[in-house]
Amino acid sequence: QLQLVESGGGLVQPGGSLRLSCAASGSTLEHYAVAWFRQVPGKEGEGVSCISNGNFTSYADSVKGRFTIARDSAKNTVYLLMNSLKPEDAAVYYCAAAWASIAWCGFSGYPVWGRGTQVTVSS
Repeated sequence: QLQLVESGGGLVQPGGSLRLSCAASGSTLEHYAVAWFRQVPGKEGEGVSCISNGNFTSYADSVKGRFTIARDSAKNTVYLLMNSLKPEDAAVYYCAAAWASIAWCGFSGYPVWGRGTQVTVSS
């Protein structure tokens, strides 16, 4: 059974960078679409970025040009590199996965979730 564990969150100053990791166990991510979501208490969750099993990628408008999603098949891990961080990027970041028979990714329909990692952007 696929399990996901996020790591890499922390406190960073505005303009700084962080790299989040989503490490998978129990199954290979080869045939899974993987997405990153973020959640701020009291607000609706937001899809941030996703990567298909064919490495097609998609980004929310709010992070385009600043965030990069990438897959390392050898490590069975998906990364989210976040540059030029803003205070409004602060949230709990979750990764999620969905088995896909085609090269698809989106921001709904993910049955497997990690527990999240906190990102704080503050001076």
